Amino acid sequence: MRRRLAGLALAGLMLSLPACAQPQYWPPIPPPRAEPIPPPPGERLVWQPGHWQWEGREYVWVPGRWIERPAPHLQFVPGHWAWRVGGWIWIPAHWR
Repeated sequence: MRRRLAGLALAGLMLSLPACAQPQYWPPIPPPRAEPIPPPPGERLVWQPGHWQWEGREYVWVPGRWIERPAPHLQFVPGHWAWRVGGWIWIPAHWR
């Protein structure tokens, strides 16, 4: 009886693994577009470069823009795509 229960538990585990271990395949991210950076309209502004955004079926280009620095000591970290197990994820821009 014990052996049969252990076998059933192992079979259930083996059946559940393929579903959760399947990698997600995303199309390759296109190379960044070259964008001219216009002069800043103010002193406290930082250029946020354009990037590709996944819209469910395709990548769409989001143009760069000027954003306001919340505090003089903060450093801007641009958003970027990073490879993680299973596919690409977008790390949003942030301040540190």
